[in-house]
Amino acid sequence: MKPRVSLEQAQAAKKSALRRFQKLDSVTGVGITRVRGDYAVKVNVSEPIGPEVKVPSAIDGVPLKVEVTGAVRTR
Repeated sequence: MKPRVSLEQAQAAKKSALRRFQKLDSVTGVGITRVRGDYAVKVNVSEPIGPEVKVPSAIDGVPLKVEVTGAVRTR
């Protein structure tokens, strides 16, 4: 089954997500993942995003997944 969202669409949406979420201190990373066989943008955060920030379910038609990963530290 061919994905409905192409890798190129996901890469473009990732750039949009970076611009949209860059001001949030809790963002530890933005990448591309798969959700049910389709590409999606994943935003990793150190703590839950507050209700004052509107988080869409998709960016430019690409699904958006937010995951609380905790703080990222070097080893």
